[in-house]
Amino acid sequence: MLYLRLMLRGFLLAVLLALLGFGYMAWGIARYADQPAMEPADAALVLGAAAWGSKPSPVLRERINHAVMLYKQGRVRWIVFTGGTPEPGYPTEADVGREFALRQGVPMTAMLAENESRTTWQNLENAHKLASPFGIRSFLLVSDPLHMRRAVLMAHDLGMAAAPAPTESSRYVSWSNKVKFLTRETWLYVGYRVFRKLS
Repeated sequence: MLYLRLMLRGFLLAVLLALLGFGYMAWGIARYADQPAMEPADAALVLGAAAWGSKPSPVLRERINHAVMLYKQGRVRWIVFTGGTPEPGYPTEADVGREFALRQGVPMTAMLAENESRTTWQNLENAHKLASPFGIRSFLLVSDPLHMRRAVLMAHDLGMAAAPAPTESSRYVSWSNKVKFLTRETWLYVGYRVFRKLS
C-alpha cells in the first residue's frame, strides 16, 4: 500500500513538473511574440500560410501586408515568399503571395518565390538556398507573433542571420484562438527543442 502511494505521488509530481515546464515554455513564447526587431535586413522572409485558390487566406494576407510595409519603409530590399500547395494544380502559397504584393506596388524584381515547402523548417531552408545567390544574407522573418520564437530558433540553427518581424495584425485576436494557437505552438516548440522534430 505504501509503495502504491509513493508511486502515485511520484506520478503526480511528474505531471505537475511537466505542466509547469509547459507553462513556462508557453510564457516564453508569448513574451517573445511582442519583441520585434528594429534593425533593417536584406529581405523580409514571409513564412507560408494557406492560400484560398488564387487569393491569400486572412492569415497569409496579413503576413504579405506586413512584408510589403517593411519593403515600403525601406527596412528590406527584397521580399522572399515561401510555401507550396497542398494539392497539384492549385496555385502555391508563395506565388499567391507574390501576386498579391505585386498588386500593392512591389516590383517583381524585388521578390523571390520558393514554392515547394510545406513546413516552417522547409520554408526557411529552401528560402535560404534560394536567396543566397542574390546576395541576400540577413532576414526579417514575417509570421504571426506566436510563431516567432520557433521560427527564429530554426533559422539560427540553419545558420541564417534572422530576426523576428511579427505581423501587427492577426486573425488570432480572440482569447480562444490565442490559447489554441499558443498551445499548438508550444507543443511544436517543445517537440523541436527536445526531439528536433521538424515541422
